[in-house]
Amino acid sequence: MQVFLIRHPRPQVAPGICYGQLDLPALDVDTTAAALRAQLPAGLPLIASPLQRCRVLAEALHPAPRFVPGLMEMHFGDWEGKRWDEIGIAALDAWAADLLHHAPPGGESAAMLQARAVACLDALAAEGLPACIVVTHAGVMRAALGYARGLPAAEWSQLRFGYGECVALAWR
Repeated sequence: MQVFLIRHPRPQVAPGICYGQLDLPALDVDTTAAALRAQLPAGLPLIASPLQRCRVLAEALHPAPRFVPGLMEMHFGDWEGKRWDEIGIAALDAWAADLLHHAPPGGESAAMLQARAVACLDALAAEGLPACIVVTHAGVMRAALGYARGLPAAEWSQLRFGYGECVALAWR
């Protein structure tokens, strides 16, 4: 299955805030959608995270997008909505020491995010879709590309994607 992974537009959030599943509005949606329309094949099904920063772009790109919770960003639990500097150096050091398996309190680890993202894309492939557009988050994109390319967590966790960036991926 050919997947066009798209990162949502820039969210409306102050710099330095931890947000994963925090539901934030998006900025520059119309500009982002116009740029993407020129890159994407017409007529493909579109599946998206239900968080509003993805939802609004999905609705601008497709008349009937489908929303799948498995495509939501990593859940940072108790850290959601806090400034990174409020979280505390000890907590951030513990997370950095085991980025793949350490989960913030009440949240999920990168390994859990990757398992969820892979299961979601596998389910889409099982539907028999030859190709689709997926509007999601940088964490899901990192996890999916890392899995598809067989990258170790230390590498895939460092992948970077700009807001509104589209990456084509052959899934399975």
